[in-house]
Order: sequence, then structure tokens, then C-alpha cells
Amino acid sequence: MSATAEATKTLINYRADGGVGIIEMNDPPANTYTYEMNHQMDEAILKARFDNNVHVIMLTGAGDKFFSAGANIKMLNSVDPTFKYYFCLHANEMLLRLEHTPKLVVAAINGHCVGGGLEIAMAADIRIARKDSGKIGLPEVNLGVLPGTGGTQRLSRMVGKSKAIELMVTGNTFTFEEAKEMSIINDIFDRDNFKENVLEYCRQFCPPNKASRAVGNIKRSVQTGWEIPLESALAVERELQQRLFASDDAKEGIAAYVEKRPANFTAK
Repeated sequence: MSATAEATKTLINYRADGGVGIIEMNDPPANTYTYEMNHQMDEAILKARFDNNVHVIMLTGAGDKFFSAGANIKMLNSVDPTFKYYFCLHANEMLLRLEHTPKLVVAAINGHCVGGGLEIAMAADIRIARKDSGKIGLPEVNLGVLPGTGGTQRLSRMVGKSKAIELMVTGNTFTFEEAKEMSIINDIFDRDNFKENVLEYCRQFCPPNKASRAVGNIKRSVQTGWEIPLESALAVERELQQRLFASDDAKEGIAAYVEKRPANFTAK
């Protein structure tokens, strides 16, 4: 495929559904990503960020065999080291934008999730995998490179330094059950109606069920405060809390508690 054709091909499907912005990687069979796909994903992240009717973002892969097998190796084999560097830089910026967006991000891992696919999933806040549908891991060492889209950093923050190094230097892939034991995966859902069930899971964090601004600010407080000094992180937490105190949803939530009735949240 020519570069022009690749640039105009739809590689990311995006739609909003009942308060959830769904970002689907769409380059069968393995949903491997190129700069063009990442550029489209970046646009979808921004679209979901700016849409006041989107309260949760769901990431998934097209089909039922792959979430994503990571970067497109044929593409990497055809470009020079300078392009590879800027490709990784843009991917870093894209995933940081996802983490910085104060809306909950749920990865619906519908199939194999390896290499850069896992690096994308690790930038989500919650990861839910489809039972018995694939393997997970960071096997980049087998290509003579390291996980260069945040893998070395996010995995080590999840499982600890020594375990992360072990997983990456062996390059082994493992089951979703093993990933759950290591807290890489939050939960595993049944194979049938997987995406619909994850979508329903996402909706519980949307109004009127939950105060979605509180959900988003909990995410933002943790993501922003994770690696700064505690005193500074507490300041971030206080400022976000003050914004929530001024919201209609906080007034509603507190009043509903006092009046012993269910709250009706409006995301305002």
C-alpha cells in the first residue's frame, strides 16, 4: 500500500455510544499500528476529550483475535532511525494525552495483546480481557529492541522493577489469568458478548449512575500525583476536590445521602 493510500485509510473507528467514546484499532488481521494509525487515534482521543457528552473512553481492537500486536514491523523495517525516533516520540505523546484526559479509560482486550498493543493497554486506567482469547506480553527483546512506547516505564510501575525486567528480558508471553495475578489485567470477562459487556461496564461510570466528573478527577489525581512528592500530590488532590465541591453533582450527591435517596447525577 502506498503512503498516500495508508494516510487516507480509516485505521481508527470512533463512535460515541451512551456516554462512552469507543476507539477501535482497525487494521486486520493484527491491528498493528503505524504513524498513520496513531495520528488517527490521537484525533479520536482529542474528539472524546472535548465531547461533553462522552464521560468514559473505551479502547479495543477490531475483530476478535487481536487487540493489537503492536507496531507494524514491516513499516519499522522500511524507515530510517530518525523516523523511528519520532514515531516513538509521537506514540509517547499520544498515550500521555490519553492518561492526562480526566475521563476514565477502559481497555477492552478482545484478543492477543502483545508488544506495543500492551503498551497502549497499559496507558488505560482499567484493563478487562476476554477469557481464553489470547496472550499478553512484551516480546520486543526478540527483535533486538526494547518496548519503546512506554513499556519499560509503565510495566515497572505496575509490577515492580525486578519482575518487569524479568518479563521483558525473557520476552515471554503469558495468559490473561497470569496477567491478572500480576495486576496487569483488572478483570476477565466471558468470551460471549465481550465488547457489549465491557461497554455496559463503562456505562456504570456515566450519569445518572455516577458523578463522571468525580470519576475523571479521581483518575487525574492518581495519574498526576503518582510520581510527584506527596505534599505536591496532596495539593493537586485538594484543587481537584475544590472543583468538585463547586459542582452540581457534589451538591446532589451530598443531598441525596442526607435525604436517603438515590442520587441523579448530571455531569455538571
